[in-house]
Amino acid sequence: MNITIKYLKNNLFNGIIIDIRSIQKYNNNHLPNAVNIPYSKLMLQYKELLNKENKYLIYCEKGITSPKLVSYLRKQGYNCYNLVGGYEEWILNE
Repeated sequence: MNITIKYLKNNLFNGIIIDIRSIQKYNNNHLPNAVNIPYSKLMLQYKELLNKENKYLIYCEKGITSPKLVSYLRKQGYNCYNLVGGYEEWILNE
């Protein structure tokens, strides 16, 4: 399931925003209120890091990696959404 930048900016996303980019890119800049859990860590430890009761919006740099991860996590029973276009789309729409 996808969420667009326009939707995110016009509506309050009631959940946890996860930036799966590297810590260096996250520290450079990220979406407001996003937490950083790099892709490899989230893939290996999602059972410990996520709760099936929560809602998650996951984004990467360009919107290429996060849709695959969101699809996988949804199959595992997690309530995850992908941010279309990722961080680059966010920057283009600021």
